[in-house]
Amino acid sequence: MNEYNPHDIEPRWQKVWAEEKLYEVTEDTSKPKRYVLEMFPYPSGDIHMGHVSNYTYGDVVARYWRMRGYEVLHPMGWDAFGLPAENAAIKHHSHPAKWTYANIDTQKASFKRMGFSFDWNRTVVACDPDYYRWGQWIFLKFWERGLVERRNSPVNWCPDCATVLANEQVIEGRCWRCDSEVEKRDLTQWYYKITDYAQELLDDLDQLEGWPDRVKQQQANWIGRSEGAQVDFALCDLKGNPTDETITVFTTRADTLFGCSFFVLAPEYAGLEALVAGTEYEKPVMEFAEAAKKVSALERAQGDRDKHGIFTGRYVVNPVNGEKVPIWVADYVVADYGTGAVMAVPCGDQRDFEFARKYDLPIIPIILSEDDPLYPKLKDEQGRVVTEVDWPEAYAAEGILVQSGPYTGMVGGKHSPAEEAIVAELERTGKGKRSVEFRLRDWLISRQRYWGNPIPAVHCEHCGVVPVPEDQLPVLLPEDIDLAAGETLATHESFINTTCPKCGAPAKRETDTMDTFTCSSWYYMRYTDPHNSELPFDPAKANYWMPIDQYIGGIEHAILHLLYSRFFTKVLRDEGMLDFDEPAVPGHGAR
Repeated sequence: MNEYNPHDIEPRWQKVWAEEKLYEVTEDTSKPKRYVLEMFPYPSGDIHMGHVSNYTYGDVVARYWRMRGYEVLHPMGWDAFGLPAENAAIKHHSHPAKWTYANIDTQKASFKRMGFSFDWNRTVVACDPDYYRWGQWIFLKFWERGLVERRNSPVNWCPDCATVLANEQVIEGRCWRCDSEVEKRDLTQWYYKITDYAQELLDDLDQLEGWPDRVKQQQANWIGRSEGAQVDFALCDLKGNPTDETITVFTTRADTLFGCSFFVLAPEYAGLEALVAGTEYEKPVMEFAEAAKKVSALERAQGDRDKHGIFTGRYVVNPVNGEKVPIWVADYVVADYGTGAVMAVPCGDQRDFEFARKYDLPIIPIILSEDDPLYPKLKDEQGRVVTEVDWPEAYAAEGILVQSGPYTGMVGGKHSPAEEAIVAELERTGKGKRSVEFRLRDWLISRQRYWGNPIPAVHCEHCGVVPVPEDQLPVLLPEDIDLAAGETLATHESFINTTCPKCGAPAKRETDTMDTFTCSSWYYMRYTDPHNSELPFDPAKANYWMPIDQYIGGIEHAILHLLYSRFFTKVLRDEGMLDFDEPAVPGHGAR
């Protein structure tokens, strides 16, 4: 028996497979179908063993279903925009496209040598104009649906990559790409309003029976639904007199309002500068705020970190008892959740407790267990008797309210009778209302880099920000750019100078490009109809092949690619292009 020689045998059979177009598929409705998808790779060089492992899993599944008589879609492409190509171009005085397409050729040759059963007729490359054109088209559809917003806000800034990052791209306070420490900056940026779909993204996790539990849990935690109330605190003027101006907080524990002994603003709070302007507190407060912004939000929010703060000299009025409460700025409060303002209740929150201990602020017991030594003394007290405790830590559990006016004696806690009663009174008096908040923030898609999908918008002195008409897509990246010489889209005259599509006056193109995750949020749909020049895909073909039956990708993208792709699917469904809710539902059944 002759020894198996892969270098001789495998190329011959691979040639036969290619000539017979064995893996090219059509929408043959006489056969059941399966869609097997591995997340498309980034062309940063040749493939490595991680690629070999990942794509072998998918190939085994695809071959299995083919042998069972199924029509199997098993495509491949490349997630080709991004910073590595740009950095490589700068280093080698080349163009990102040259580096990218050379690596694609290398990877493709390796994939073919492996003998993977991909349908190469459906190849998608994210930096091809005939692909990113449709990413721009989708952007315009999002804009039409009110899901695009341009606004100034604190953003994550990577100093090494020189670009902003979405919250999901900051890992333990560092850039997901280069591991540099992330800073906070105030910039005007473009956002996708993923928060409009927060509740549906959370609810529909129940549909994903084939997904790993930890992936679903990560997404649920990231979306982070909280039920509570918005509470309005009247702001006092410089003399300490209440005004009609209010600062609103979100809390899940309105039952603890009587224990609020100070008020805390995040260093990024939008109204902070105006709050202290012209006072003796202005300089130290603003210096403190700027220093705090240099520490990542994640690091600042860690419970075991030493907490720092500074008094603003201003007060707010507690709406339930009329008490004036001092306003502090503290680095343990971040602006990414709620309103950036917090009612501090040190008896019931450990971070507030530690801050109060450090700065000698009152710790007022307003919720106790019946076996607490203080309970017999305070169980009938509606007024303020005790303002300090000798506890080693905060008491955060449910209990009985004390020192809480007419609510003393009621059971407190989340969704408790006391919480419901206090919120009802706040609503009756116009000082608060029932509310739901999400941890999920809108998706910041602006990137201050060249090698990405241009945002199809024009800035006109007369008309404001205007979308590029569909018949002018794609907005092409210029090829004659020298990144090594420091050129950017913002300095490229032939790119930036244009005319307003609305009034015809001279105008400027938007010079930000889109987050590369916008490219990887819908590529699996393009695979169903990759040569369509009229639409990103034919809805009939997408609805035939999808949802995806078997998806193989890394757990590290649980709150990136997988969450974003779910968002895109739901928006395009609402646009009338899809008839399903989720992009990948393993085991949903053949059709």
